[in-house]
Amino acid sequence: MKLFDLSGEVAVVIGATGALGGAIAEGLAEAGAKVAIVGRNTDRGQARVKAVEARGGSAAFFSADALSRCSLIEVHEQVEARLGAPSILVNAAGGNDPKVTVTAEHPFEKIPLEAWQANFDLNLVGGVLLPCQEFGPAMCRRGRGSIINIASVSAHLPLSRVVSYSAAKAAVLNLSQFLAREWASQGVRVNTITPGFFPAEQNRKLLFKEDGSPSERTKAIWGHTPMNRFGEPQELTGAAVFLAAHKASSFVTGTDIRVDGGYLSQTI
Repeated sequence: MKLFDLSGEVAVVIGATGALGGAIAEGLAEAGAKVAIVGRNTDRGQARVKAVEARGGSAAFFSADALSRCSLIEVHEQVEARLGAPSILVNAAGGNDPKVTVTAEHPFEKIPLEAWQANFDLNLVGGVLLPCQEFGPAMCRRGRGSIINIASVSAHLPLSRVVSYSAAKAAVLNLSQFLAREWASQGVRVNTITPGFFPAEQNRKLLFKEDGSPSERTKAIWGHTPMNRFGEPQELTGAAVFLAAHKASSFVTGTDIRVDGGYLSQTI
């Protein structure tokens, strides 16, 4: 029995135009799944398709806005017509708006409400709620599916400067557990992956100085991470393939897999 074989599966990866979502998409394709690369940036999406195909996988790009229910409905129809019925959904869209990053010049009490709400919309509403509302019921009707939501170490321990992002990602964990309970009897599993620190476009300015040297924040992160380094995007793929594989993780739902180099295990 091939525990991690995804042949015949159709995976929808929303946010696959980003570094982490893209790495997961490539990993699922390498395991045999036909992958729908979903995002807003066409150039990045097509580049990700080419990367998948260069490794012998199968993928197609679909343009969508995760914050638009109509857009998600349209993509769902397009994926089914072109690739088949999705049995795997990865919600990897998200990020932190600099407008709600707490600094000495912009303290917590001055965070604009609209910026706070925008962060919740991006990470919770578009990041999990709307995609699960669109793709989850169809999986339930077929009696089979795996949904993987991307959380954050800041969901477990709120980080010093990204307060609204931390709160939104904590809500992702809670909503994922709710859905795991609701849909388990219908054959749909819902789990989360908690990445540690993986440098990406939205946090690179916080982590590195203009000359490329590590910032004080990076030094603090490494000092709190037993492995003393950042993660590489491809290091998320093992957890994603495990949770996506119906044979390997058939009795796993409502759980969170931490891929954080030991960050959440560190105390003093």
